Amino acid sequence: MTRFYVFNGDADGLCALQQLHLADAEDAVLVTGVKRDIGLLARVEAKAGDQVTVLDLALDKNRHALERILAAGARVRYFDHHFHGEIPRHPGLEAHIDTTADRGTSLLVDDYLGGQFRAWAVVGTFGDNFDEAARRAAQPLGLTEVQLAALRDLGIYLNYNGYGAEVADLHFPPDALFRRLQPYADPLDFIDQDAAFHQLRDGFNADMAKARAVEATLDQPGHRLHILPAEPWARRAGGVLANELARAAPDQAHALLTRLPTGGFVVSLRAPLTRRQGADELCRRFPTGGGRPAAAGINQLPEEAYAEFVTAFMAAF
Repeated sequence: MTRFYVFNGDADGLCALQQLHLADAEDAVLVTGVKRDIGLLARVEAKAGDQVTVLDLALDKNRHALERILAAGARVRYFDHHFHGEIPRHPGLEAHIDTTADRGTSLLVDDYLGGQFRAWAVVGTFGDNFDEAARRAAQPLGLTEVQLAALRDLGIYLNYNGYGAEVADLHFPPDALFRRLQPYADPLDFIDQDAAFHQLRDGFNADMAKARAVEATLDQPGHRLHILPAEPWARRAGGVLANELARAAPDQAHALLTRLPTGGFVVSLRAPLTRRQGADELCRRFPTGGGRPAAAGINQLPEEAYAEFVTAFMAAF
């Protein structure tokens, strides 16, 4: 039997995987990529008797591959919080899918494991910009404010590392970063002992200083839009900047458009935090769009579709 872990390369995917790894410590084939590489299940060639665990990837974007894997006789555990469409009815599928606005995949795995590795669930939840949910989840842990702030920083840095047009844009490939996390049952020990944390922190601070200096192209009471240049630092920082701006102005919707070297934009969209709805619906109107109600994106928005997107953005929120 071969075991596969197929996971989003962002904080939520990494921290969901880390919890499951700590629970069973079994070797597995890792399948991952940059945060926006969400069709990962297509890479899996599973056979009868294999076990596939999918973490933080929209079922609707992986439907055909999921059906193929189930038909081959493999068993699939599926943990996710994105738009799923119709969930297949199959005896080989164990689905843990919940699209509640402030519950990410790390919290779904935390429920599945009965809170065994709650601190890692808190890190992933902070990384997904669910600060209030992360603080609620952390309450039983008895952490100091300094410790809680450190977990929040780690979540943000892990999430930041996942953004990029390709793995070469990242400080660490997500599978390599997971291998750095693996030995640590307590994320505070990873923060204290592994140099990867400091590398992520320093890269984050340098990139975000550049990103924060970019003035808004559109700034109105209900909407803000920024356009970042076609640079690796901008591809790394765009999604995290969108989260930061959303927290700073919770009544505004935020769109971060980062120019791609080949033309067009990659889009990070955040619904107002005071009403976490509509981001996924807007992004799915464009061919490479998807996400969840509070936060969504478009992998490649053509230059000629820019005006259409701005009009839709203004109308949606």
